[in-house]
Formats: sequence, structure tokens, C-alpha cells
Amino acid sequence: MSKITQRPYPIETAQQLAESGVAPLLARIYAARGIADAAQLDTDIKHLLPFALLKNAEQMAIFLADAIADKKKILIVADYDADGATACAVAVRGLSALGARVDFIVPNRFEYGYGLTPEIVQLATKSAPDILLTVDNGIASVEGVAEANRLGMQVLVTDHHLPGDALPDALCIVNPNQPGCAFPSKHLAGVGVMFYVLMALRAEMRKRGAFAGQTEPNLGNLLDLVALGTVADVVRLDDNNRILVQQGLQRIRAGRSCAGIQALLRVARRQAAQASSYELGFIVGPRLNAAGRLEDMGLGIRCLLTDDATEANEIAARLDALNRERRSIEADMQESALATLDNFDPADSYSLSLFNEDWHQGVIGILASRLKDRFHRPVIAFARSQTGELKGSGRSIAGLHLRDALDLVSKRHPHLIQKFGGHAMAAGLSIREEYLNDFRQAFESTSQELLDAESLVKTIATDGQLETPEFTLSIARDLQRQVWGQGFPEPLFEGDFKVQTQRIVGEKHLKLTLRLCSGQALSSPARSFDAIRFFSAEPAPDNIHAVYSLGVNEYNGSESLQLIVRHWAGD
Repeated sequence: MSKITQRPYPIETAQQLAESGVAPLLARIYAARGIADAAQLDTDIKHLLPFALLKNAEQMAIFLADAIADKKKILIVADYDADGATACAVAVRGLSALGARVDFIVPNRFEYGYGLTPEIVQLATKSAPDILLTVDNGIASVEGVAEANRLGMQVLVTDHHLPGDALPDALCIVNPNQPGCAFPSKHLAGVGVMFYVLMALRAEMRKRGAFAGQTEPNLGNLLDLVALGTVADVVRLDDNNRILVQQGLQRIRAGRSCAGIQALLRVARRQAAQASSYELGFIVGPRLNAAGRLEDMGLGIRCLLTDDATEANEIAARLDALNRERRSIEADMQESALATLDNFDPADSYSLSLFNEDWHQGVIGILASRLKDRFHRPVIAFARSQTGELKGSGRSIAGLHLRDALDLVSKRHPHLIQKFGGHAMAAGLSIREEYLNDFRQAFESTSQELLDAESLVKTIATDGQLETPEFTLSIARDLQRQVWGQGFPEPLFEGDFKVQTQRIVGEKHLKLTLRLCSGQALSSPARSFDAIRFFSAEPAPDNIHAVYSLGVNEYNGSESLQLIVRHWAGD
């Protein structure tokens, strides 16, 4: 059961935004998302928060500048998701441009697990590095850093995940969420943190006269990668992150992105000139992630590092094939999960913890996300690892901070969880198989404690009804080119419609013609619109109250307005 609500917005703020030149519809949309001043909408790069505010960024820049001057070898230790891959590519490209000797290593998630573990440190010694630089990981790697220190390697940690009770004994840590960091944007992705370190490093090298008589490296060339990692990691798009994403999208649309991103868009039959945050999060990101889920993220990183278009196309084709394979595996896993839950009544439980010995360890996060969306409950899906323990990936709903919930379970039942980490909405953990039922009970008990009945009702927030004159292709285009995402959601609208025609297209999408019955002036004639509901073959009733977004349908070189139906209630 879902509840449709309208987002409240301060009317005076919307009026002020409109008076400053923002289109009235956008003014109320922005006001509902916390925009209080039109200046917040200026995504010029000069408005980025200064790196000096990020704790230890300048100190790390000194260490890196010294390493470059001393020709020390730096080994990047990456993570196996899109944020980790883009952060690695940004680090390798940026440090190389600044004169560093740099290489990278990325753990195979099935062999080594997450982060800078002692095993990864041992693997890293084969490259004989002087410095290990983590990207998108390391804040919880107490044992791994200790092992690196024992072996005489210095460790620099760049991360954005929440720290545990103890910080690793690294030479330097840059993380906006570490204790004592006053950086206003706590939602930087791992790739954003690395980009900030590079800005600080360039400034330090400038101070040392390293660029005398030559052109400084343009770090703006990395913003396409920063935008991709930021959107794909589903971090909150606060003012600072929206600048990073918008700047990156501008480069992609102008055809100035790296060869890998261009190739990934081509293989998905997407036009770079029309790229939006949707393409980053749902087209490019999943194809990049497929490498880490099914094989080795080294493949994805090489795609982002190559400047050879032919090589980029070949790797992108492989990533596209892996993504199709991932979708097939996911469909089978979802079918088995739903079969298990055939008699499941969400009213009986506050959470779901599921395990199937046939599930693929690299796809359980997506499965957890799908089940969370379907049942609106925190979900943890487990798969058996190569070492025999159960690896779990969880997704949560508003009202339950998943990492904090796992922390509570761990403190109350110290024997249950071997290790865990993550964010409010997503987390990972390892448990022994014999403790699965005990964990399931403990997690359910904790979920009941932290969630209330209101949190268990799925709420669909809309931006209200559109007036007839607002159903235009130009408004749809305008909305499409804005930066939307986590914490700054894409606008959804609602209204009453008469279903005039409907048919299945592509075997799984419902194509409709809808006649507007609400939101129009009394003197206006009734209007009909093309609409589509993706991945749903369920027939619509004759009259529906629909939640939809405005889309642009491209067909045979022409564009038209299309309503994208996300939800309906009807009779």
C-alpha cells in the first residue's frame, strides 16, 4: 500500500525565486527541495567549497608533493564499485598529470572482500610501492593499515564512509565524515574526496613553483568522472555535489568526456549531447558496476583510463555484455526470492533477511534494493562467499539508519557479525552461516525498535498537479537537463486521467494515451497525452490517479512530450 503526498514548499521562497528570474514551476520545485536563494542554483565551478575546509587535505597535499619530488611510487588501492572505479581513475589521471609515479590495484570482491585488508597489503607488495593511497575505502581498515606500516609502506586514506570506533593509524586521512572535520558538505562521494585532494595538491605544487614556465594541469578535465561517481554512488546532491555533477555533465554533453564514458554511452545507444544524471546513474553506472559484480573492476577502471577510442569501445562492449548477464542473474534471483516470499505479509515483519545458496555474491545488493522497493522494508540479502561465510548486502528505508542498526546488533550480540560497514541507506556485512537465524531475529528486533508504523508505509511525494499550459516539450526538456538525484529528487506530478488507449510494447512496457481530467482551467479543452509505464504489463483501469514525470520521447529523429507513469491508483 502506498500513500501519495504533495511536497510542501514555502510560498514566499517560491515567489522570491520567481522574482529573481526562475521559471514559476521550477521556483516551487526548487523551494520544495530547500533552495532558499537563486545563488544556490549557480553551478559555476568558482562556487565549489574551498579545499582548505576539508580536514587534512592540505597536509595530504604536502605528503604527495614530497612523494612526487622524491619520485616515490604511489599505488592506488581502489574499491570495486562505480565510485571506487571513478575515484581510482581520477587519482591515476590527476596524479600522473602532476608528475607522480602511480599505479593501481583493485581487490576482487570475491577473493579479498572490501577495503585495505592485510591480504590486499600483501598483494600490493608485489608492486613494491612506497605509498598506498586508498580511494573510496580505508576509514575502517585498521588491520590493513597496521600491516602496511609493519612492512614499511606509508598509507594515505581518502574515503567518505562513516568511521568506526577507531581510526586506522595512517599517515594522513581525508574524509569529510571523520571526527573534527568541519567541511560543510558531508556527502562527498569517494571520487569527490579524491578530486579535492588533487586540487589541494596542485595548489601546493604551485606554491613550490613546480609549474614555472609551463601550463598547469587542468583538473576540470576530470569532472566527467567526478560526476559519474557522485551520481552512481547515490550520495546526497547538496549544493556542492550539484556543482560537481553539473560541471561534469557539461563536459559530457560538449563531447569532452573521457573515451570510456563516451564508449559506454555509445554501447547503450545514448547521445552524449543529451546526457543527464539519469544516464550517469542508470545507464553508464550499472555497466561500470557490472565489472565489479561479476568479474574484476580492473576492467572498468581500464575503460576509464584509456585514451584510445578503439580500446574504449572494446572494453565498453565487454562491460555491456557483463551487464546483460548481471540482469539475467538478477531476474533469476528475484524470482527465487519472490517464490520464497510468496506467503509473506509485510504487516508481519519490520525487516527481511534472506539467503539462498544459489545467489550470486556480486548481485545481492541489487536484489536487496529491488525487494526493499517492493515491500518497503529494510532488506539484507545474503550469499555464500568463497570462504564459506555469508556475505550480506543491505538496503534500507527512511527511518532506519542501516549502518547504525547493524552497529546496535553488533554491540548487543558481539558474536553475530564478523564485520560490517556502510551508510544510512546501504551497508554490507559478513556472518557465519550457523548464525543466520539468530541474526535475522536480532535485526528484526532492532528494526522494530527503530521504526514506527508511519515509516512502514511507502510514501510517494509529488510536486502537485500541473496546469494544462505546463504540459510542454520545452518544460520537459528543461527539467531533463537539471541535476536530480538522492536528496534532490526528480519532480513527480499527479493528476486524474481517463485511459483512452493502452497496449504492450517491447513485451514489457505499457503504452497509453491519457486524457487529462484535472489540473486544467475550466475554459481549456481536454487534452490527451502519450504516456508509458516502463517494465509493467499490468493493464490500467479506465480512470486513474497517476503519479508521473515529464519525459521527452525521441523517435525517428523527432521529439515529443511523453508522460512517464510511475504509479497509479484507479477504479
